Amino acid sequence: MNKKIFIWLLPVILFACNGNENGSDAYGNFEAREVIVSAEAQGKLKTFKIEEGDELVKGEFIGYIDTIPMSIQKEQLQVQKQAVETKLINVRAQIAVQEEQKANLEIEKNRIENLFKDNAATQQQLDEVQGNYSVLIKQIATTKTQITSVAKEMDVYDKQIKLIDDQIKRAIITNPINGTVLEKYLEENEIAITGKALYKIAYLDEIELRVYVSGTQLSDIKLGQKVKVLIDKDEEAFEEYEGEIFWISDQTEFTPKIIQTKEERVNMVYAVKIRVKNDGKLKIGMPGEVIFG
Repeated sequence: MNKKIFIWLLPVILFACNGNENGSDAYGNFEAREVIVSAEAQGKLKTFKIEEGDELVKGEFIGYIDTIPMSIQKEQLQVQKQAVETKLINVRAQIAVQEEQKANLEIEKNRIENLFKDNAATQQQLDEVQGNYSVLIKQIATTKTQITSVAKEMDVYDKQIKLIDDQIKRAIITNPINGTVLEKYLEENEIAITGKALYKIAYLDEIELRVYVSGTQLSDIKLGQKVKVLIDKDEEAFEEYEGEIFWISDQTEFTPKIIQTKEERVNMVYAVKIRVKNDGKLKIGMPGEVIFG
């Protein structure tokens, strides 16, 4: 009976010995730097000419959200600002008239004061001209305060117009990175809402392999280290890429459930990211293996 058991176990033993013929040190899946582009304004999506799979460059014009309501609001603010500017012109004109009155009254005041010294003018005349002069000085000061008030009012309109300009600018959709469109969430003529996702894009020229290593393996790896990355070519062979370690976690975590057996998943491991040049064959979510040595 013992002989029969040995014969039955032999294939299992052989499989266990040959199950890692490529000598891989760690396993994981490929990831990419993904960016979800959201609307920064609200309104109808007038132009939005992208499709999933499109290759886009950073700064490329993608489309725009209807800005007519904002443009009308800007025009209203500009009209209101012009009314305030007219008020400012009137205040300055009033001050100019008062300054001219002040100059004339100052001449009269000086004349009366000189006559009073020569006993050619009465105290009443002197008091009257000095009183009128004092009142006019206060009127000019009060009128000048209106300039400050009107100027602040104009400043408010300037800031509101600047805010509208910024909103109009944000209605233009510009692609943020070089990459490939993974998902498109809205179509032309649909309503975009501020903060709502428009599309997802990922930089796929370089892709990242996230693998997990044990604490004992940490001494064998370092940042900048060149490694071999393997993907399945067919059922028996692997395709090899050169990778570079660019991130090593400083905290342990449980192995993700997608990795190996349940026993291995409960082990504490360190996440490691490896940057790999993508020739188009590497896809997000694809499994990969790495050889450090």
